[in-house]
Amino acid sequence: MKQLLLFVSLLLLLSGIAYAGPSVEMKTSLGVIQIELDSEKAPISVNNFLEYVDQKFYDGTIFHRVIGSFMIQGGGFDLSEKRKVPAAAIKNEADNGLKNNKGTISMARTNVIDSATSQFFINLVNNTSLNHRGKTSRGFGYAVFGHVTDGMDVVEKIGRVKTISKGPVFKNYPEPQVVIESIRRL
Repeated sequence: MKQLLLFVSLLLLLSGIAYAGPSVEMKTSLGVIQIELDSEKAPISVNNFLEYVDQKFYDGTIFHRVIGSFMIQGGGFDLSEKRKVPAAAIKNEADNGLKNNKGTISMARTNVIDSATSQFFINLVNNTSLNHRGKTSRGFGYAVFGHVTDGMDVVEKIGRVKTISKGPVFKNYPEPQVVIESIRRL
């Protein structure tokens, strides 16, 4: 599959046609967001994300972390704030040349470089501190794997939701909840 994708990308490049990766539509309780994924530069992250999309894993999850001058994060908790059980962690592709600029979607992770599973975030500003700067845990960065093509106003609306602290897990929890109703391929 990866070889076929590379072959098609090469044909498009040689023919002068711009490469467009797969796209998804994210329906949230505050509106719709369309995202184009970059399977050329972030094939592992895109395949991982699309597997969750195809399994409808994200349906009924929430944006559980919202920091208005930073990013909105979701993909890991259901409506009752219960952590969903993700698949195995993937390799971090933060060294792919893509930057954590406003409107990009990236894989969330812990302090372990290769720990991303289902959680993702959308950047509300240019977050240069999240870009790949080296091979250490702190410097490796967060893998960008796509960008918002429509609905940035919805992303910004989510970023303006009032937040509260709810125990040790939820420090920037939106009140009221912001629900990811579904994510589907376009």
